[in-house]
Amino acid sequence: MARELVELDLHDFDNNKSDFINEMGKALEDIGFFALKGHGIEFDLLSECYKNSKRFFKYEQEIKSKYEKKEIHCQRGYTKFGKEHSKDNPAPDLKEFYQIGRTIDVDHPESNNFLQNVWPDEIPTFKNNLESLYSKLEECSNKLLSACSLYLGMPQDWLSSMAKNGNTILRIIHYPPLPDERDPNSVRSSQHEDINLITLLCASTESGLEVMDHDGSWFKVETGPEYIVVDTGDMIQNITNGLFKSTTHRVVNPDNSNLRRFSMPMFVHPRNDIDLSPLPKFIESTGGEQKYQNITAGEYLHQRLVEIGLADS
Repeated sequence: MARELVELDLHDFDNNKSDFINEMGKALEDIGFFALKGHGIEFDLLSECYKNSKRFFKYEQEIKSKYEKKEIHCQRGYTKFGKEHSKDNPAPDLKEFYQIGRTIDVDHPESNNFLQNVWPDEIPTFKNNLESLYSKLEECSNKLLSACSLYLGMPQDWLSSMAKNGNTILRIIHYPPLPDERDPNSVRSSQHEDINLITLLCASTESGLEVMDHDGSWFKVETGPEYIVVDTGDMIQNITNGLFKSTTHRVVNPDNSNLRRFSMPMFVHPRNDIDLSPLPKFIESTGGEQKYQNITAGEYLHQRLVEIGLADS
């Protein structure tokens, strides 16, 4: 029987906290993924964000390239088709995307430490809709990080305090029709693990997401539009010494090569200075041996940007 993700309702974090925390924590220890409803993200807002995204990605390359910022490793704005690849597969992924991050007022004392968002002049509502989605997803992520912290026996704000003013980004991904001339090793998104603390993936416009099970087999992730898919990344795996899993997943090519796909994941990151070295309590609870490296979040992020082709060194 094919595996299905555990389905949770975020309302239970307030109404039935103990059960929610335990079910979520067990899912993250087991497979590192679960499906979440009751998250407060309105379908109308998602629809508007996708509508604007479809409009942007239809533009000629000359227009899209105005918003490509190579000097900041494309961490804001547009990344062209075929630029990114997984750390273990040099063949380019069959996607293009647009990224936004935290909005910081210019008079904020930390404003100089944040990258500035890039907004397409051609779509006036692009900015407001995505900023609204970013804010709602971050609110949701803070509750989930609180639940993770409590499950791990830590103070409730342990993980959310790491992510406060962190490098969290929202990525709008376009998987266009498959080009006839493409690397035979290329897929829409080659198998990989997310690097961040947790990822919140809004309902995509088409299927394609698959997760690797413990035996190396793949299972399809198919949820209703009312769900977002949540998974834990390398950074939380590192600091918990593998107690929480960072599970391999991919987006496969469709049978119909003319089919487009759009998705919007939020990658929740801590601040660069956060120490992700495994804590002694988690080393003890996972067998007594340190399995992961001593590293800061900033070092880890740069290392991954080099591995996936967005930074040179």
